[in-house]
Amino acid sequence: MRVGFDVSPLVQTRAGTARHVRGLLGAVAERPGLELKRLSFGGAGRASSVLRDALWYPFATGLLARGVDVLHCPTFRGPLRAPAPVVVTVHDLAILRHPETFPAWHRGYGRVGLRSTVRAADAVVALSDFTKAEVEDLLGVSAPRIRVVPNGVDPVFEYEGSSTDGDYVLAVATLEPRKNLARAVEAAQLAGVELRVVGAQGWGGVAVPGWAGFVSDEELAQLYRGARCVLYPSLYEGFGLPIVEAMACGTPVVTSRGGATEETAGGAAVLVDPLDPASIAGGIGEAARRRDELVPKGRERASAFTWARAADAVEKLWRDLG
Repeated sequence: MRVGFDVSPLVQTRAGTARHVRGLLGAVAERPGLELKRLSFGGAGRASSVLRDALWYPFATGLLARGVDVLHCPTFRGPLRAPAPVVVTVHDLAILRHPETFPAWHRGYGRVGLRSTVRAADAVVALSDFTKAEVEDLLGVSAPRIRVVPNGVDPVFEYEGSSTDGDYVLAVATLEPRKNLARAVEAAQLAGVELRVVGAQGWGGVAVPGWAGFVSDEELAQLYRGARCVLYPSLYEGFGLPIVEAMACGTPVVTSRGGATEETAGGAAVLVDPLDPASIAGGIGEAARRRDELVPKGRERASAFTWARAADAVEKLWRDLG
């Protein structure tokens, strides 16, 4: 089976979408009976981003799909029509639920391109049951066309290994409004603990004290292991990779109640009201008190998320369509 695989997200971002592409691609690349044709266009700049969204995805990817059995687009960007069945992945629909938190170009694409692309696809991959329900509700896609395929945890995020020194709590997020970092900062101050923040520079003028920028996976794993707990009080997510990465490293997690974050946590994290800094601060204290309970529960929960399992589900989908 010959599969066209869009790898453009690898040059667009270093955040969760890129991790999804690397993890899934690595898990399917050497499978017998599969031949991957990697498709990509442009670089990381704004001009390339606009050209990809406006021209390459809706028109060129369909042409490039000639000769493949399935075209897999690991984001909600893809062709309007193609000679082969098309799979698109919806990581979340924050751009529709919270358009005010995105730059103008992305808001425009969300109103027009996203809806057209997802509705035109032969199948949709959602990263959680929560996101599946959002795709049905906001885009009108019927449930049989949607497969839930959760992310995996990269092997670097494991319990054994060195840890970063210090007494701190950790937040892992791109600096952008949806990640709710201002309330995380206030909560850490209320709890009387140091907050360290790692992640790529984003948009929306978000700046927080304690931000260390983007770090390597090896350094991130060390930061996870050394943290008192990991704060992930996002206002909206489609999955929440830092939740299970932290759990795999043996660190208690404090995350938002409701939505995909609660689903991903699976009863192995402290759940808080993300709109209330006092609730988040209380979660930090609860995570410390329940550490002996949360660490083994979190490690067990994280073990359910592997890229091999995700690849099994995606390969089955490809073969069903091809």
